[in-house]
Amino acid sequence: MEWRQSTDFVPYPDAVAEMEARAAAIRDAGAPELIWLLEHPPLYTAGTSAKQGDLLAPSQFPVYQTGRGGQYTYHGPGQRIGYVMLDLKKRGPDVRKFVWNLEEWVIQALASFNVKGERREGRVGIWVDRGAGREDKIAAIGVRVRKWVTFHGISINVEPDLSHFGGIVPCGIGDPQFGVTSLVDLGLPVTIEDLDVALMRSFAQVFGES
Repeated sequence: MEWRQSTDFVPYPDAVAEMEARAAAIRDAGAPELIWLLEHPPLYTAGTSAKQGDLLAPSQFPVYQTGRGGQYTYHGPGQRIGYVMLDLKKRGPDVRKFVWNLEEWVIQALASFNVKGERREGRVGIWVDRGAGREDKIAAIGVRVRKWVTFHGISINVEPDLSHFGGIVPCGIGDPQFGVTSLVDLGLPVTIEDLDVALMRSFAQVFGES
């Protein structure tokens, strides 16, 4: 297992090309699995279920069509991306379990900062109860599996500009009682580096190795 942490912003096309190459190498040449932690410059991505009407500000940032599942998402500075390239032939060919493990990985990492992240039936991602019937999304999940090798992965909001989510209907959820939050928005002085430490620790707890 290899861990990679990028300190500079990684252009989205470069990240996709690297994931494609690494996934093929894992599948065909036995290359090590990879967890890649990074940030992107501001952009929107459209998953395989994206609806054009959910792109509210098409000229605000670059928009990339992507092969991961899901709808529109925002990526940008202050949001930690975890791209996950694992061999499910070795770990167990169960995509549903893999997605559950990704969610659990995020939930346990957030628990390191006393944040209770929760799953919600019918709403992808990890959510935080803000009280009075309001819930905010703090992490998104979108994956692709090709010949039992995974790529794409998770994104966790540490301190992004939350106004940038206003250019889309995030993950197709437009109900005003469901918003977007971040660790800093919750009043926690967490850094990207702090989150990386938590992610490395919780990955080992959930997936069994680091």
